[in-house]
Order: sequence, then C-alpha cells, then structure tokens
Amino acid sequence: MNKDKLWKPLLLIAIIILLCSVLSHIFSGSDTLLEYAEKNPELAYPDKEPEQTQTDTIIEDETPTIHESADSSPSNGDKSSMDSPESETETPSSPDTQNQQESEDYSMNENPERIVYQNGFYYEPLSDELIARITGISYPVTEDKKDSLSIEALNVAASSEDIQVDYDELCYMSVLHYNLRGVERTGELICNRAIAQDLVEIFYELYRNEYQIEQIRLIDEYNGDDTLSMQDNNTSCFNYRVVDGTTSLSKHAYGLAIDINPFFNPYVVFKTDGPTYISPRGSETYADRSKDFAYKIDENDLCYKLFTERGFIWGGNWNSCKDYQHFQKTIE
Repeated sequence: MNKDKLWKPLLLIAIIILLCSVLSHIFSGSDTLLEYAEKNPELAYPDKEPEQTQTDTIIEDETPTIHESADSSPSNGDKSSMDSPESETETPSSPDTQNQQESEDYSMNENPERIVYQNGFYYEPLSDELIARITGISYPVTEDKKDSLSIEALNVAASSEDIQVDYDELCYMSVLHYNLRGVERTGELICNRAIAQDLVEIFYELYRNEYQIEQIRLIDEYNGDDTLSMQDNNTSCFNYRVVDGTTSLSKHAYGLAIDINPFFNPYVVFKTDGPTYISPRGSETYADRSKDFAYKIDENDLCYKLFTERGFIWGGNWNSCKDYQHFQKTIE
C-alpha cells in the first residue's frame, strides 16, 4: 500500500519533468545533447571518423585540371599565369606552331657557338658534316685527297697553298624569306664570317618587309655550277670559283659576295668586238633595265638600300659590265 502511494507521486514528477523539457526545447529552439551529438560526431565522438559524403568521393576521383599538373607549371615561375582562368584550359597547338617552336628551340640550343639574331636567323661555324658536304664541290679539295672523297671531286686545287680561304673563315647561315608566291621558306647559305652579321641583319629586314626571294640554297645543290644556280633563280653566296670568263678569283670564293634573284638581275658584259654577253641564258629580256618588271634590283629597291647602307658595292654600278644581282664587300 505504501509502495502504491510512492509510485504515483514519482510518476507524476517524471511526467512534469518531461513536459518541461519539451516545452523548453520548443520555446528556446536549441538542440538536445543527443541531437547535437548526431550533428557533430567529430566533437561528440572523437574516436569516430565522419562518414564520407558522395561529393567528397567525386572530388577525390576527379582528374586534375591542367593548372594542377606539375608538367603544366610555367617554367619561368610566373604565378600570374598559374592563377589566371585561361591556364585551366589547354589550347591545342597547330602543327605549324609546333614546328615553329621546335625550330626555335633547335636554333637556340643546338650549337653553343651559334649566333642567333632573331628566331629563324642565325649563323655558326661550319660543322664537320657540312665541311664533308661542300669539300670537292663549292670548296676545293687538294689533288692528293680527292680520291678519298665519297663523291666525285668537281673542284680541285693543286695544293692547300693554292686555296685562299680556310674553313674557319666561313660560316653557315640560316634565314627566313618569302618566295615568289609569298610563302615563307627557310633558306641557307655559306658566307665569310666578316660579313655574317651584315647579312643576317639584311635578310631579317627583307623578311620583315616581305621582300620576295625565290630560293636561297647552297650552291652545292647545283654541283657548284653557278650558271645552273642562276638559271634556277637561286640566291647564293660562297662558291670557290673564278669570275665568269676570267682566271681571277671571284669575291664569292671568299664568301664576300652574294647574288640575289639572279635570273631577273643578270650578269651583262658589253663587248666592242662582238655581241653583249648576258648570263644566265633566258634572262636577256631583263638585261634592259629601262623596263619595269617584278624583282628588279635598282637604286630604288629595298635590297639595294640595305646592302649599300652597310658598305656593300652593287655590281649594277660597274662600267665595263653590269652584275645586277651582285653585292660584295671589301674587308680590310
């Protein structure tokens, strides 16, 4: 009987406490300890790891963007390029751009002795491979060594004392130019080191002004035959040979002369005892300089101005003959 009397008050007290707790939660808007623990397990249960959400899983599996890749980081450490929105998207390079980059890297890094004036414009000492290529053709081989060549010797000197220029005095040059169709091409020539800087600057200015030169190839591609080179309208410089029709060494033999677009600017010799001599054959119509035609070098031409500004002599100003294609420089 006493237990029944005690149980009823305790039950009433429990109901009152529960009712007060509910009312307190409703009016205060706060979480219970249980609710707080469920929402903040890392605090309420420090030994329990929080469950990974679906969003977290997606981020971890996602492939890194370009700017996150170590390979795509700017080599110069420019942070602005890393932070910019454009750096997150890779723009594919065209084949031409890739080839141009490869060419620029080659011209900058291949030879430590290479002098680079601008991208695509440089000169350097003759390599062993190039020496082997030109010896016996544009550069003479001595009589005692001609049979050791892998090619038939077309240019032979009696002895080394008869050769007036050394390999070390020459250099290889690569330049860009526009051909007669306005297409950009790479040209190569061999010249004397003394005029290399002049030439690379001149050809760069011609290129900037889109001055058209049909081709710039080593004379060795024509077996050292200057006539064939002229007929092909090839611009060339070094060729160890004599002046056409004489026994005197040409300035080309020293790499101190260059012929530009020779078919349109022929070599003309006036004779008192016979007809005028014009070379190359087929260019006779261009010997008449009173006519207007494309690719004509005269005193108003950019090519003429650039060469003469740097101390070159133009063959078009000679008296007994006219060499309209020809520029040469005398070195003290």
